Amino acid sequence: MDDTGQLDARFSEASDPTPWTVVDAALTAAPLYRITTVRRDGRPHVTPLVGLWTDGGFVFCTGPAEQKSRNLERNDRVAVTVGSEAWDAGLDVVVEGAAVRVTGGAELRRLADAYRAKYGDAWDFENDDEVFDPHGQRAPVYRVAVDKVIAFAKSPHGQTTFRP
Repeated sequence: MDDTGQLDARFSEASDPTPWTVVDAALTAAPLYRITTVRRDGRPHVTPLVGLWTDGGFVFCTGPAEQKSRNLERNDRVAVTVGSEAWDAGLDVVVEGAAVRVTGGAELRRLADAYRAKYGDAWDFENDDEVFDPHGQRAPVYRVAVDKVIAFAKSPHGQTTFRP
């Protein structure tokens, strides 16, 4: 990711862009994310989920029967958001991109270890070369290949855009 963001003066009271280090830290530390996928008829589908911001992309898994999984079969475009519910404090971040399957035993093991490190035993995945939970629901793992990241600072208000 290019760590030099562009401040959009049209939507900003701030005089400086939000630093990438602040955005990266917010994405890494978020305990919960929201992902938007696109339904067959074009309507958005938004759902909260756990995940990882790692190696410059957002990583998540989903069961094959879940709506977001069915949506991704037809349209890989997603938006992922994190932030604060306050309007006058904190930082909101939107990540736009395409969800790409992650496979390979070593890479999935590394990501499963990262889930465990972040969330503890509540998210303790086994894996094979294709999925998390190979003996259960067989959850595919995705990484969002980032097109754009938009950071919305709230005090002072500022909109900073980052591109790879």
